[in-house]
Amino acid sequence: MNPRSGFHDRRQAGEQLAMALATEAPAPDAASIVLALPRGGVPVGYALARCLGLPFDVLLVRKLGLPGHEEFAMGAVGDGGIRIMNDEVVRAFHVSEDVIAHACERAWQLIAQRAQLYRGGRAEPLLQARHVILVDDGMATGASMRAAIAVARAKGAARLSMAVPVGAPDTCAAIRREVDQLVCLFAPATFQAVGQWYRHFEQTSDSEVRQCLARAWHSETQQA
Repeated sequence: MNPRSGFHDRRQAGEQLAMALATEAPAPDAASIVLALPRGGVPVGYALARCLGLPFDVLLVRKLGLPGHEEFAMGAVGDGGIRIMNDEVVRAFHVSEDVIAHACERAWQLIAQRAQLYRGGRAEPLLQARHVILVDDGMATGASMRAAIAVARAKGAARLSMAVPVGAPDTCAAIRREVDQLVCLFAPATFQAVGQWYRHFEQTSDSEVRQCLARAWHSETQQA
């Protein structure tokens, strides 16, 4: 399917991203790892990693919804106390620091809970000196991806690539300056929401995330 007409589902989007990344210079190598942003980025990242034969895992971040308009991001947080705010939104809606602090604490608690749910006792992958490929199913404001970039940098990633099937043009232009490589298959001028560019965009469940991780980890164990 032509990206300009949309993607069938997240799996197909991941496969198309894999083909695009394989032709980029430099191409992913043995030091690369694919990290998806749960939950919607996981089926995309898993398909991408499987096509390229790369290790796969998740990087946990959490969007901070604007009070009363939770789908609109005022920022995002990540593991290790990472906090990225959209200062323009915070000022425009007069969001107090107390409200932000409470939202951050709640988000960090949810990250910890989700880490336990997804990983159990499995250790996080080491990112030091590696090429990290961050994947999501699309990018609107970029808040979650900016938090993911900050987490990966803090954990020592040597090179950062970002791969998304579709993104808002302005956000892609801004994020491109924050990573070593950006692969976005389609940045439509008419972008309104990520879901409008998929024929099938059902919510990704925690069970699906765990299944993708289990398959990836099992494959890596067999190859070791």
